[in-house]
Formats: sequence, structure tokens, C-alpha cells
Amino acid sequence: MVTQTWLYDAILYIYALSLLFYFSDFVGPNRSAKRMGAGLLLFVWVLQTAYLGYNLAVHTSLSALSIGETLFLVSWLLVTISLIVNRFIRIEIFVFIVNVFGFATLALNIFSKPGMSPTLAHWEINDELLFIHITFAAAGYAAFVVSAVFSGMHLFLHRRLKEKKWSQLMQRLPSLEKTDQYAMVSVVIGAPLLLLTITLGIVWISLEGDTSLFFDPKVINSWFVLLAYIFYLVQRLWMKAPGNRLAQWNLAAFAITFLNFVLANYYTTFHQWS
Repeated sequence: MVTQTWLYDAILYIYALSLLFYFSDFVGPNRSAKRMGAGLLLFVWVLQTAYLGYNLAVHTSLSALSIGETLFLVSWLLVTISLIVNRFIRIEIFVFIVNVFGFATLALNIFSKPGMSPTLAHWEINDELLFIHITFAAAGYAAFVVSAVFSGMHLFLHRRLKEKKWSQLMQRLPSLEKTDQYAMVSVVIGAPLLLLTITLGIVWISLEGDTSLFFDPKVINSWFVLLAYIFYLVQRLWMKAPGNRLAQWNLAAFAITFLNFVLANYYTTFHQWS
């Protein structure tokens, strides 16, 4: 059972990494990112296919398949459809959205299994779900911190250049173009990680059966954080906003993130620090 749990964890993490590459390609066409995303998604499909094949061989009757295995089949079908669309139609946003649902379905399948054992003996299976949830959240917050630092550098350089105030410090900082690019790349990493974090949170709440948690301040504020960073990307990609305005909005989005991380702890019914 430990081996099976490690297989599930590997599929989830590879699936998440594939979505990161797909999101990166969607934000800015990148053939290398798209190839990596497609390759990882194909690997997920191979692992899922092997698992499904094993289960079909073990169960002599389809009626013996559980609801969890049916969810696994749904996830496998979504991955299959997205691979076909990616190969012949090439609608990246469709592939990304479909696989977010596929990821959620797979997580719900894994962590709703009554007989599933966690990887570590002293954990419960919901602890493992929370561990993955927290891992993605921490990585997403780290990416947002990096992005905010580069946006701060961008505003500092922009003001100094505008005022024609030169200093030795300016020579040690990246150019305006680089700080803007690095800030954007960090958001491209952080935003899908936050989306996957929220997705796993929804799965956890569904398994807990307490629908009131969907309206917890921490959950609601997380949606606002995600929307703030999505609007940052919209301004960059479609509205073609100037770099200094993008940097200002990025810092505003980070302020919302910081408030969500710190202040919401006093109002949330869970997510509280011990």
C-alpha cells in the first residue's frame, strides 16, 4: 500500500508540474514549455493507463469497480481528451482548464479511498492531502515574494531614471526590462500553484463534508488573491500596460496576499497557526 501511495503522489506532482508548463506556454508562447508540459502529461497518462489496466485485470466484473476507481477513470479520460486536443487542435487554454478538473478529480479519487494508507505511518490520509496542499501553497507564496521583490526593483529603477539620479546601486540591479520579465515569470509560476492549492483545498473540504468552510474568510480571500494576480496577467498580455503600472499592481496584489496570509488567521475557522 505504501508503494501505491508513492505512485499516487508521483502522479499528482508530475500532473501539477505539467500544468505549470502549460500555463507558462499559455501566458507567453513557449515551445519548450509546451513540449515539457505535453511530455509530463503523457507520462501521467501512461501511469494512469498502467494502473487502470492492472485494476481491469484484477477485477473480473466491472460492477466491482468502486466510485473512487470511476473517478480515476474520469481523470484518465480528461487527460486522454486533452492530449488529443493538444495534438490535433492545439487549444492551450482548453487543455489547461480541462486538466485542472482532471487534477481535482484525481485528488478526490486518491484521498477519498477508505483503504488508502498514507506514505508515513504516523499520518492519516487527510494529513497527506494537507501536506501536498501546504507544499503547493508555500511554493506559490514564495514565487509571489520573488515577484514582489523584482517589482520593487523595477519601481526603484523607474523613479531613479525618471529623476535622472544615478547611483552605483543602479548598476548592480537588472535592467527595467529584466525586472519586469522576472516579476512576470514568478507570477506565472505562483498563480497556477495557488490555483492547485485552492483546488486541493476544495477537495479537502468536500471530504470533510462541512460546506460552511467554503465561505471561510481564508478561502474567500484566497480567491481574491488569485483574481488579483490573474488581473496582473490580463493587464500584461491583453491590455499591454506599461511596466511601472504592472509593478504597482503586482505590489498591490502582494499586499492582498500578505493580508490573506497574516490577518485572515484571526478570522478563519481553520488554517490557524498553532
